[in-house]
Amino acid sequence: MHEIMLLIFVFVIAGFLGVELISKVPSQLHTPLMSGTNAISGITIVGAMSATAVAVLAPSSTIGMVFGIIAIVLAAINVVGGYLVTDRMLGMFKKKGDNQK
Repeated sequence: MHEIMLLIFVFVIAGFLGVELISKVPSQLHTPLMSGTNAISGITIVGAMSATAVAVLAPSSTIGMVFGIIAIVLAAINVVGGYLVTDRMLGMFKKKGDNQK
């Protein structure tokens, strides 16, 4: 019971911290900062994988495995989507005759 309460506490604090940090970033800096934070978001995948590994080793932890797999999938979508958006944004700054990638 204490472990679940600790995990919920960490989740809520991380949510509040994320909202607070993102709301303080000016809109002109949001997109350039996003490309840098995509690499940092890769740490989310590592954390989700390690949490899932712990859940797999624990007896009768089906719900932990399900949430771990969901976390891995969502973190991967976040990282890949962030890089795609950044690539598209950088494509807007290329000259029309420049077809190099």
